[in-house]
Amino acid sequence: MAEREARPSPEALLDAANQEGRGRLKIFLGAAPGVGKTYEMLLAAQARRRDGIDVVVGIVETHGRRETEALLDGLEIIARREVEYKGHRLHEMDLDAILKRRPQLVLVDELAHSNAPGSRHPKRFLDVEELAAAGIDVFTTLNIQHVDSLNDVIARITRIRVRETVPDSVLDQAADIEVIDIAPADLIKRLHEGKVYVPQQAERAVRHFFSPGNLTALRELALRRTAQRVDEQLLTHMQAHAIAGPWDAGERVLVCVSEAPNIAALIRHARRVADRMRVPWTAIYVETARTQRLTDAERDRVTDHLRLAERLGAATSTIPGRRVADEVIAYAQANNITQIVIGKSDRSRWFEMIHGSVVHDLVRRSGPISVHVISAAEIDPLPPKSIATGPRPEPVSPVPYLGSAGAVAIALCIGSLIERFIGLQSISLVFLMAVMGSAIAWGLLPALFACVLSVLAFNFFFIPPLYTFTIADPENVVALFFFALVAVIISNLTAAGRRQIAAARARAKTTGELYAFSRKVAGIGTLDDLLWATTYQVSSMLNVHTVLLLPEKEGGGLTLASGYPPEDRLDDADMAAARWSWEHNHAAGRGSDTLPGGSWLFLPLRTGSGLVGVIGIDREAPGPLLTPDERRLLDALADQAAVAIERISLARGLAEARVLAETERLRAALLTSISHDLRTPLASILGTVSSLRSYAERYGAAEREELLSTLQDEAERLNRFVGNLLDMTRLESGAIDLKLDLVDVGEIVGSALERAGHVLAHHRVEVDIAPDLPMLRLDALLFEQVLFNLLDNAAKYAPRGGRIDVHARRDADTVAIEIVDDGPGIPPADLERVFDKFYRVQAQDRQRAGTGLGLAICRGFVEAQGGRIDAQNRGDRSGAVLTIRMPVPETAEIREPEAAHG
Repeated sequence: MAEREARPSPEALLDAANQEGRGRLKIFLGAAPGVGKTYEMLLAAQARRRDGIDVVVGIVETHGRRETEALLDGLEIIARREVEYKGHRLHEMDLDAILKRRPQLVLVDELAHSNAPGSRHPKRFLDVEELAAAGIDVFTTLNIQHVDSLNDVIARITRIRVRETVPDSVLDQAADIEVIDIAPADLIKRLHEGKVYVPQQAERAVRHFFSPGNLTALRELALRRTAQRVDEQLLTHMQAHAIAGPWDAGERVLVCVSEAPNIAALIRHARRVADRMRVPWTAIYVETARTQRLTDAERDRVTDHLRLAERLGAATSTIPGRRVADEVIAYAQANNITQIVIGKSDRSRWFEMIHGSVVHDLVRRSGPISVHVISAAEIDPLPPKSIATGPRPEPVSPVPYLGSAGAVAIALCIGSLIERFIGLQSISLVFLMAVMGSAIAWGLLPALFACVLSVLAFNFFFIPPLYTFTIADPENVVALFFFALVAVIISNLTAAGRRQIAAARARAKTTGELYAFSRKVAGIGTLDDLLWATTYQVSSMLNVHTVLLLPEKEGGGLTLASGYPPEDRLDDADMAAARWSWEHNHAAGRGSDTLPGGSWLFLPLRTGSGLVGVIGIDREAPGPLLTPDERRLLDALADQAAVAIERISLARGLAEARVLAETERLRAALLTSISHDLRTPLASILGTVSSLRSYAERYGAAEREELLSTLQDEAERLNRFVGNLLDMTRLESGAIDLKLDLVDVGEIVGSALERAGHVLAHHRVEVDIAPDLPMLRLDALLFEQVLFNLLDNAAKYAPRGGRIDVHARRDADTVAIEIVDDGPGIPPADLERVFDKFYRVQAQDRQRAGTGLGLAICRGFVEAQGGRIDAQNRGDRSGAVLTIRMPVPETAEIREPEAAHG
């Protein structure tokens, strides 16, 4: 044990070897945007630069903050590369330029960023991984809400789900994590000062994401995740340098599991201790030579105790060893365990004097490790097994005994041949080889049979007087007795070794199959595939028929979901047993203590959060349905299947929740549109009509004409809103009936401009249509609606008196029609979102009227006719450009220039 303690951990040394030649990754981790991660990263980079380190900026987002931009002075900045995506130019980090430059340290902001399509890696953290693999140190920033394992937790806290996440393995590979933290009140103050978002966004952020409660919870998550990583680094350092623990930098709890009936209470006590201290805990079982002598009931208890610990959140470990106390102390020192929980021994003083006491040895040798000796005699143990198990009867075969007899006959022949060259005692060794060979090949009983035959043959053929069973010399009697004794001992030892080897092979085979099954179910995404894989695995490993029953969505009953070999139905008695097992969370059916006369055995599938289904097995052979080892294997398979079924159910529930959330969002947007954008023109119409009816005599002709014009404008506006809603309904239902025909672009543009005349009355419209455009195969009415919606959208955002341009030109195999305005433009983050249903860009001064459906309808109509539409900003000044690209048909008619007809 002392030698093992002084030897570094192979896993820790291998981890250190894997890090050789790699760059060091340092993550500046924040609880929320605006805490100053980028600022702190630049401060650290400037310090490294002053120390003579070659530092370059791969990508840093300053968001216009002057104090952050000032820290870029003196740092070399690698130019970003441009990526063309849907007609837009996006700027991304130039990974190849950094690798070619090969600095000592590179700064990469926003680790969770998704790269533009067409990049080498879809995510920026993969770029960072490649940089580190090339031996370049990396400084990067990350918010805690982007950590994959915490995404669901943070979504429940903040009610906002972040789509861009980083795997936890990235944090685990980081050499350093620095938490950038400020108090919630200070961060909210920064928000109001405009140092995080613009004022309107800041107010909305404070109301939703940046509440004091949310920020406090996020700070705790960031600190805990960092503490977890630091604790792992400390443990790896201790193991790599063979440092005997514990170091009291962090608490860890270890509970010792045995076959005693009251260990379940001990495990629950260890869970409470770990919960009070908020630390990880482990359950350990030490396999010794005594383990082989345990009864099946005791082995079942050990397995159940470990499963209970896993359900309560513990890491479990089973390790081989000679002395329990030595192995527990060695494990505790190697894993920085500070608290050991063990049950009080109920053995007699005489037993402890002869065999020793694990509790006393632990207390004496624990050193700085605290040992909790708990008495759990008054606590109820785990319930006994409710399923009868027993060894399966095996048919008696004469082949092993004939083989043993043949081995003895061969030994007899060899002894007869060498008798003249060696003494009588040496011949006995030949027969011992026959006994040993029988034990290795066939087990204990054939070996004992070979032992008896060897004694008789040795006496009959080699001990005088020959060819009789009489022994004349007393010395030969003693020799024959000890020969028989040694033969019996050798047969027992060899047979025991054979059993251990066979058991080890069976355990290794079972472990391998369980591991393969766990990997298989982890990669399955559909419930049907999972159920089929589970029934097949159980049937193949236990040689039984298997069925899986799941609860019905309505009615609360059970339905047969899968079976192997395929089962269509179960009879009424078996279904009753399955329902009883589901309702009472208890085994039922064949071999159990409930409805034992059934042909199937049903067991509930349960996880920590409840029941998920029922599994049933059947075997045509008579006798016990399962052996004790098969019962434990079935428990392991059922546990894995239950967790996998729950995972898929949760994933399906999450997808449904997302659909419901999106539906709710659309419903809220629709209600907002109806309550505001539809009621506003209705209010104007009602007010105008009421004025005309009540005070008609007070208005002159000019005033009455103005009121009627207002009435017509608002009615047309209302008609457009309702039309947009109907058009979107047609798109989503697939009820568009296209009437395609060759259409002249100039004519359809002119028709749309004429229709939108009153909308464009306060704007200057410039039309530039190339004279040689081919005719397009379009649905004229739908395409005119598209152009009208685009012109209406441009009129909303262009200032009064502003200019709107309509361009049409040929671009290779397409005709491009552009609607250009001189409004504020579209925020880069919204260039694609403007085509979403009910989405409207938030203007700084006011919200434009509209349902947010116009552009979504445009995209639907254009794509239905084989074209595409996208949005971008003007390059010369502010303003938006919406471009329609329609394919040129092969049989297009080319319109001649008008000058040709002069």
